[in-house]
Amino acid sequence: MSETSQDRPWGSWHVIEDGQGYKVKRIVVHPGKRLSLQTHKHRSEHWVVIFGIATCTVGDDVVVAGPGECIDVPLGAAHRLSNEHSEDLQIIEVQQGAYTGEDDIARLEDDFGRAT
Repeated sequence: MSETSQDRPWGSWHVIEDGQGYKVKRIVVHPGKRLSLQTHKHRSEHWVVIFGIATCTVGDDVVVAGPGECIDVPLGAAHRLSNEHSEDLQIIEVQQGAYTGEDDIARLEDDFGRAT
């Protein structure tokens, strides 16, 4: 797959738009899966739940969000997106910052052995 779309062990992501200082992605998380607990040095993120129920960890807070609900991930905050339900979770992620490259990820915990 190209760098604008990637399958991952937890689901997939697809870049909708990539501009100066921002990137917009559609993220799909399969049932029972979760992304790594991670931080970013150069960007913040804003998640909008489109379909399903998201369990969102941001710092010490855990929030459950459904369709139409939003979660803000400040720059540098440890965060994780999980799908604890039986249907695919779909979100739109808006990244904002000086750099939105895929290598701006520090994995603190990972279910797939990718922690840094």
